[in-house]
Amino acid sequence: MEETEEAEEEGIASAFIHITELENHGIARADVNKLAHAGFCTVQSVAHATLKKLCECKGISENKALKLREVAYKLVPSTFTTAAVELQTRENMVMLSTGSAELDRLLEGGIETGSLTELYGEFRTGKTQLCHTLCVTCQLPLESGGGEGKAMYIDTEGTFRPQRLVAIAERFGVNAEMVLENVVFARAHNSEQQYELLKQACALMSEDRFSLLIVDSATALYRTDYMGRGELSERQMQLAQFLRQLTRMASEFGIAVVLTNQVVANPDGMAMKEATKPIGGNIIAHASHTRLQLRKGRGENRVCKVIDSPSIAE
Repeated sequence: MEETEEAEEEGIASAFIHITELENHGIARADVNKLAHAGFCTVQSVAHATLKKLCECKGISENKALKLREVAYKLVPSTFTTAAVELQTRENMVMLSTGSAELDRLLEGGIETGSLTELYGEFRTGKTQLCHTLCVTCQLPLESGGGEGKAMYIDTEGTFRPQRLVAIAERFGVNAEMVLENVVFARAHNSEQQYELLKQACALMSEDRFSLLIVDSATALYRTDYMGRGELSERQMQLAQFLRQLTRMASEFGIAVVLTNQVVANPDGMAMKEATKPIGGNIIAHASHTRLQLRKGRGENRVCKVIDSPSIAE
């Protein structure tokens, strides 16, 4: 408990409350275990869930759900605050270095924790390479542009390569064996499994300090599991649920969530428009706090463009 308080004072950990705290407020341990099994690993996740979602947990009746929400609201009050307080909070926010001084300068410090950053572009534009680099930089000390936390990597395309982490670790002068131990990895083979992995991710993050979650790529499996216009609505609805869960995790655990996205040819592409566009439509565009477009430059160079950000100019 003392370690958690010290970490919060340093600004490197979020103030989430573990789900077991509900036991100290009249909630039976059996009900707490049911919530944890359903993916509710923090009191915040209970407070922010709808009554319908709580009732979907096996063994949780509507009366129990009402009681749970009442207790959660007392522990996590939802109240207004001033812009001055919010500004002070954001000034203490940790930024993760991308490993590139120029890219960090473009992003005004690096990848922001507590929010979603989307990387999209064609193949061989450096999306996966940047994700691997972030797995190393997120473990560095705060003064070196790190987050002093572990990294989690959800791979949907089979592109994760631990040997690349070793090479990147050597570049930053850190112990490669320690870097590998601090990166947890899972391979998703379908969109349902991809969503289920987030439950396991929440359980791990509630027990240990993480500073980064990567999903590479967030849309590939949805693109192949839902084919044609007939399934477009269902695909977008399922994708929206996945992105909402990522947003909640970023806020609760104070982690940086980085997701990569594929592109398709833009049928409306003209001389003045982009030849490609990211898939997912408005669903992923609205969910991502920061959108970065990567494209090939001359030779081995890559070009990054800020497409959308609440704080950085385009």
